[in-house]
Amino acid sequence: MQTTHKVLYQSASSMKKLKSGSVDLVVTSPPYPMIEMWDDVFKNMNPAIGNALAKEDGDAAFELMHQFLDKVWNEMVRVLRTGGFACINIGDATRTVHDHFKLYPNHSRIQSACYKKGLTPLPAVIWRKQTNAPNKFMGSGVLPAGAYVTLEHEYVLIFRKGGKREFITARDRAFRQQSALFWEERNQWFSDVWMDLKGARQMLTDKNVRKRSGAFPFELAWRLINMYCVKEDMVLDPFLGTGTTMLAAMAAGRNSTGIEIDANFKEIISAQADEIVDFANEYIRERLRRHEAFVMDRLEAGKPLKHVNAHYDFPVIMNQEKNLKFNPLTRVKNTDPGVWTVAYSETAEWESTLENAVGIEPATATAADRKNRKGKHQNATTEHMPANTKPDHHPISKPDNQPDQQPDEQPESKTEKYQQLELKL
Repeated sequence: MQTTHKVLYQSASSMKKLKSGSVDLVVTSPPYPMIEMWDDVFKNMNPAIGNALAKEDGDAAFELMHQFLDKVWNEMVRVLRTGGFACINIGDATRTVHDHFKLYPNHSRIQSACYKKGLTPLPAVIWRKQTNAPNKFMGSGVLPAGAYVTLEHEYVLIFRKGGKREFITARDRAFRQQSALFWEERNQWFSDVWMDLKGARQMLTDKNVRKRSGAFPFELAWRLINMYCVKEDMVLDPFLGTGTTMLAAMAAGRNSTGIEIDANFKEIISAQADEIVDFANEYIRERLRRHEAFVMDRLEAGKPLKHVNAHYDFPVIMNQEKNLKFNPLTRVKNTDPGVWTVAYSETAEWESTLENAVGIEPATATAADRKNRKGKHQNATTEHMPANTKPDHHPISKPDNQPDQQPDEQPESKTEKYQQLELKL
């Protein structure tokens, strides 16, 4: 398997190089209107925005900024295929203009605009993005009737173009099955509140670049890509920035196109693409480790798993998980300016830690063994496992957010190299 990734350094208000209906998924985070770090970006797009800010007319500036974004959403609707999804990460803004403090509701303005353009709005995700400010008080401090709530969350607005996507060919159906989520991931990722994501750490030395970079976490892009498209689909980010969406698409075995108006990001994007093979493969291994930790929790709780994954020989909850398969990355190559190809292994590489676990049988077990699986699981948990049980749901989150566990139950931690690469990305 091979994927291709292109970066176009231009304005996203016109995407003439992209064919209509050629994109399966949009994952993006635009510059946020009325956040001061992006004022210059909007002023360069429309001088009238600078005039409105100079006159301290916040409402006019807010609307003019969104009118520029509307042009991007028009093109987004055009290039999306029928049944394709758009996921837009956006935060509201608070700002004092002409001595008047107020909220500028970016998420509702974008939701309304996309609805008017014919997209179907779906339930959104709210993710908590904790502020790094040492003093979070706004307004009158600890005195009532004058203090303001601190914004510590952002939205992922989710839209679909037209009706449900159809998977007609055998190849499409096979890729869809291989792209399945684990049952426990489905439970967490499709919740409307995400508490386990953290804002992306900025590792940018160029002051001009750092000034206008608002990268979201790799995990956010990774989840959305795995949730709303399948292997070899095309993912678009019209506000690519440091390249997070492209990197997540590489890791997930999807193709991607990124559009970025600021050419100062070229070196950053290229450097991160060069690191993606090791980072992505460790991310895949971590996902498998978390599933095996979930399996052990189920067994200790005396709850059998009725199905076995065909590629990894470990138990899964649903029949739909049986063909789930990850393709490890083998090579990334910068073939042309702004173009990368990524090659993948067709072999599902994984050494299971469950091979000798009580109640686990390999996928090569005989039919009779399979028939007795349920009974063996129940007997094993009754005779050999602790009497106390754990909750049915095992969260898929970063290790520092996992519930307390006994040392011998702790999933394998990330390697030092993985942690270093994660900071870079």
